[in-house]
Amino acid sequence: MQNTIFITGASTGLGKAAAKLFQSKGWQVIATMRNPEKENELNKLENVVVLPLDVSDSVQIDQIVKNVTNKYSVDVVLNNAGYGLIGALEALTDEQISRQLQTNLMGVIRISKAFTPHFREKRKGLFLNITSTFGLIGFPTCSVYSATKFAVDGFSESLASELAQFGIEVKVIAPGGMQTDFAVRSMEVGSHEAYEKLTAEVSKGYSPEKLANYTKVEDVAKIVYEAATDNKKQLRYVAGSDAIALYDERLKLGAEAQVANIKSMFTF
Repeated sequence: MQNTIFITGASTGLGKAAAKLFQSKGWQVIATMRNPEKENELNKLENVVVLPLDVSDSVQIDQIVKNVTNKYSVDVVLNNAGYGLIGALEALTDEQISRQLQTNLMGVIRISKAFTPHFREKRKGLFLNITSTFGLIGFPTCSVYSATKFAVDGFSESLASELAQFGIEVKVIAPGGMQTDFAVRSMEVGSHEAYEKLTAEVSKGYSPEKLANYTKVEDVAKIVYEAATDNKKQLRYVAGSDAIALYDERLKLGAEAQVANIKSMFTF
């Protein structure tokens, strides 16, 4: 029997790479994105359905999920849609902060809530929620972004226990840097003169040279596929050598010592 995965944010990056990988493995793929009319690759693949979805639109979420579950028996939901809001807290407007929360956090919550009855009736299903290294470790200029990703991690851990009685699983994939155009396409930056030196120092991590050394998005997609199919009762999958190194450092040193180290790096 063919398995079906529902993916948010499938137009580019990890979402698109995951859609292509699952399709190549024989899955039915429901690939959603804000502007499907601009998609010219996924919609040419067999067993891929491209649908419009803005995860900040609660009405559209309910409508799309209802239509999809009426037609398909969905096995996996990949909550991937999101973007980065980077900048010192003082540099960010209330509108920017609210939009970040609506997309990165409320989008995951609303999609999960909409699919839960479907999974509960089936007595099985899997939510795969994409977070970030910065959903496990705080970093300067990432306070609001980290707030959403830490929140998704906590949401996922709690939901995993809540839904276990129905045979529903929840897993988290926390990637580090990826070789995508995320830093250009999916990043919003706030600036403030008091933080110019800090911002410049942090921005070195998004340079072309740094990006070239990050994990290929196709390799992260393989970890997503592994999490979907390995049948392990594992909650978190840390993806990418930089992410693994940082997370191992946290486990070895402890959160307090690691935070102290990061502070020392950016104390001018």
